[in-house]
Amino acid sequence: MSPSFILLHKGIIVQSRPMIDIKKITQIAEQKLEGSNLFVVGCTCSATNEIELTVDSDTSVDIDACVALSRAIEAEFDRDEEDFSLTVASAGIGSELKTLRQYRKLIGRPIEVLLISGIKVLATLDEVSEDMITLSYDEKQVVEGKKRKQIVRVTRTYPFAEIKWTREYLDFK
Repeated sequence: MSPSFILLHKGIIVQSRPMIDIKKITQIAEQKLEGSNLFVVGCTCSATNEIELTVDSDTSVDIDACVALSRAIEAEFDRDEEDFSLTVASAGIGSELKTLRQYRKLIGRPIEVLLISGIKVLATLDEVSEDMITLSYDEKQVVEGKKRKQIVRVTRTYPFAEIKWTREYLDFK
């Protein structure tokens, strides 16, 4: 644990608490989840040591799994030494995809992609690699011999560097 220190700000003494190491939290969570279908999506920590650990699953995440993981992580810390609050939550429907595993579980399903260029694409996720995704979607194109544009199924590859965010697309119609 890093030592606490005292700051003097505008004549007021402010004691600063050390920030919890999110790498340590992530490592503990990954160890506890090993062998299950749950996996860590991300972990953040505020200046006041409010930690939010986000998990996802290849199937679904239930509240009991979040509670169990939270308790297992908290058991690894001495609460007299480190003051923090921990929230373990599911990535949830409609949240941005952060890991390759999240992308892989959506292969063959509809997703919404916002490109850095500002173009939004609604498509089926066909393939995922370390650095790109392949999508297929309908697009109006000029077809030789036709007066009007025709709807054609296209397949395109987009590098992750060109993607601002990706979400699972849910159609409630």
